[in-house]
Amino acid sequence: MAVLPIRIMGDPVLHSPASPVGEITDEIRTLVADMFETMDAAPGVGLAAPQVGVALRIYTYTYADDDGNPWRGVVINPELWMRPTEPGAPDPDDESEGCLSFPGERFPLRRSDEVLVTGIDLDGEPVRIQVDGWRARIMQHEFDHLDGILYVDRLDDGDWKTVQKIARKRGWGRPGSSWTPGVDDLEA
Repeated sequence: MAVLPIRIMGDPVLHSPASPVGEITDEIRTLVADMFETMDAAPGVGLAAPQVGVALRIYTYTYADDDGNPWRGVVINPELWMRPTEPGAPDPDDESEGCLSFPGERFPLRRSDEVLVTGIDLDGEPVRIQVDGWRARIMQHEFDHLDGILYVDRLDDGDWKTVQKIARKRGWGRPGSSWTPGVDDLEA
């Protein structure tokens, strides 16, 4: 297994819809194993294949609940259904999120509180995940990556301007920008 470089916001693979996985091959299994290793090294709670430069509809996730119970898996060719988002501004304390493709920053973003995700696992078996709260946020965030959407693309105008300033200051926002967890220092 290997820790893979994570693409940063300007890389074109992050801004284009990913392609469905046609067949689960040894290459796909290796990719998923590398994605888990990269996600854990970052550390993150989710990682989509486009974030490591692979334009396929795959994402991994991991999260421990309040009791420390693990929740971890992979979804291939996911479909997402969600409850409508509550209107209003997001709560900066309870609804802020970050992204490994815009590392080191967090911004408030309103998301649906409940989702249903279907797809398949590495064995080609059906996956059905119905979750709420932070788990629902993780599913929506990673699913967005598969459609070429970064969470910063969904921010309000004020936060979007802040994102642009940060990206310019750090030299991000251009094709090929990446960082490797455990190797690269991301301090500005």
